[in-house]
Amino acid sequence: MLAPDVSVIIPVRNGASYLRDSLQALARSRGVTWEAVVVSDASTDESSEIAEELGCRVIRLPVRRGAAHARNVGAAASSAPILVFIDADVRVRPDTIAGLYDELQRDSSLAAVFGSYDAEPTHPGLLSQYRNLLHHHVHQGGRAEAATFWTGCGAIRREAFERIGGFDTSFHAMEDIDLGVRLRAQGYRIRLAHQIQVTHLKVWSFWSIVRTDVRDRALPWTRIIMRSGKLPDDLNLSGPQRMSALTALGLTTLGLVGLRWPRLWLAIPGLAAAFVAQNRGLYHLLFRYGGPRLLAIGVPMHLLFYLYSTAAFVYGYLRIALGKEKNPPAPGHPVRSQGSEL
Repeated sequence: MLAPDVSVIIPVRNGASYLRDSLQALARSRGVTWEAVVVSDASTDESSEIAEELGCRVIRLPVRRGAAHARNVGAAASSAPILVFIDADVRVRPDTIAGLYDELQRDSSLAAVFGSYDAEPTHPGLLSQYRNLLHHHVHQGGRAEAATFWTGCGAIRREAFERIGGFDTSFHAMEDIDLGVRLRAQGYRIRLAHQIQVTHLKVWSFWSIVRTDVRDRALPWTRIIMRSGKLPDDLNLSGPQRMSALTALGLTTLGLVGLRWPRLWLAIPGLAAAFVAQNRGLYHLLFRYGGPRLLAIGVPMHLLFYLYSTAAFVYGYLRIALGKEKNPPAPGHPVRSQGSEL
């Protein structure tokens, strides 16, 4: 039997609350032949049964090893020349898989392509609305000639994936960003296709936002930057994002130092206006979709995001620089060598 055009790899860890929605949307995909491989990372809920019920090939891992390992296992067990990675809490559109495939078919110089979250988050909670719209805004502002990769909705040629050794399993998060950085370091091209958009089904709370930003974003980003020796000028690390972080730090410093010298507070309105101006695109998006209530939540949350993310970056940098934490070298072995772990 001929191999399909695309292998869709979906890792899941106790995702029964959203996996059915995700897989039912995937089943409506058209325009390309595909197979679905769901890798259950030692799930203890009904994730595996849901995937089997909906006709997916399911690989059950007996011990939790993380999404990077699960994706490598799924890739090794699949057969298509194009690997598409989808998160279990993502709802694709009928033309999403074909759109990723077509991007690679049209441009043979591309090794990988990825899409974006859309501006239609499903959960009505203000924090979930803010967070998912923030992701959409960052993706839509990213460079088409991308410096990283994204497994929420991304495709990569199997040859390139295997040549760089697949995902680095020492990362518990951000393994997709690391993969993209390593791809670019080897001379491969990656494209952010802004028009390919998917819906994020995740429900966010205040603490899940902070925990994700610190543990699963800022700290792994620090490892990636220190290992590669480069600071990508794209997405969350673009020039405007860095400037916003500096402005947020300036506002906080003025507020604290002003307790001793109150006259310094006179500068706060001007700096606050600069911060709003720097992020007016996001705030316009929040107001358009959620009105004043969403904007009232979104602006302080966004300011806080820059503060704790910067603090986490400094903390991670010092831990590695002072030898408190090791930063393993990037993998270089073919990912197919992991097939024995199925």
